[in-house]
Amino acid sequence: MGLGTHGRYNYEAIHGRPTYKWPNGTGLAVYIALNLEHFSFGEGLGAQLAPSGGIEPDVLNYAWRDYGNRVGVWRMLAEFDRLNLPVAVLVNSEIYDYCPEVMDAFRKRGDEVVGHGRTNSERQSSLTPAEEAALIADVTAAIEKYELRNPRGWLGPWISESFDTPELLKAANYDYVLDWCHDDQPTWLQTSNGPLLSIPYPQEINDIPAILVRKVGAAEFADMIIDQVQEMLAQAEQQPLVTGIALHPYIVGQPFRLRHLRRALEYLANLGNQIWLTHPGAIANYFRSIQTS
Repeated sequence: MGLGTHGRYNYEAIHGRPTYKWPNGTGLAVYIALNLEHFSFGEGLGAQLAPSGGIEPDVLNYAWRDYGNRVGVWRMLAEFDRLNLPVAVLVNSEIYDYCPEVMDAFRKRGDEVVGHGRTNSERQSSLTPAEEAALIADVTAAIEKYELRNPRGWLGPWISESFDTPELLKAANYDYVLDWCHDDQPTWLQTSNGPLLSIPYPQEINDIPAILVRKVGAAEFADMIIDQVQEMLAQAEQQPLVTGIALHPYIVGQPFRLRHLRRALEYLANLGNQIWLTHPGAIANYFRSIQTS
């Protein structure tokens, strides 16, 4: 009896693949993914600073997460502006109603907006196909309303795909998904509606699993970002690679962590043209262009 399989991609070793350079002639593409999330009060689902003990409403954890939208994101935005760093905003569409001025600020910067569900208080995997299609349509419509363009990329809340998610995203005209962390290069996922591009999204260089789960300190997390980029720069002398950096304002926007994150952001900014610092949508665009040229 064989193991169950997703059927989305076949095994392919990282070695022996076609080589190419990113548009600025470098081997390593890097993007910063800033997760902007909003939660339903009193429903429990969400990252926790401390266990709630099952008591609702969970004022402590709700308010801690909301610090990111009220304070942390603005402190981080100041650093992105100071260092002229591009950012991909992975947005719960409820943010547009809750704190629209946050999205106004990133829109002025020209940053890419990636769909990230309505709220991280729900998981796609628990929905019926019709409900999930409606969720994707709701998020797409909200982003189009405010950004005057459709989002091209998607990250599921909690990385919670259903068995139908890739088909539904492709049917909704999404070009790429960030849910899969199986590779250091863009790869094609097979769907019944045609191929959907997977752009590598970090689950190691990501403040939730690193800081909240593994209890990594702020200084160590900054070192992890720098070590990841340094090592991948060396690896990218042989083949093109992609690395993302996943951040949440309620975690690394805390003052004592921001102090160390600043060091990592300055390191990225000082690399200049040694890396291609960009948005995931630009990576998807370029990869698709060389596949069809």
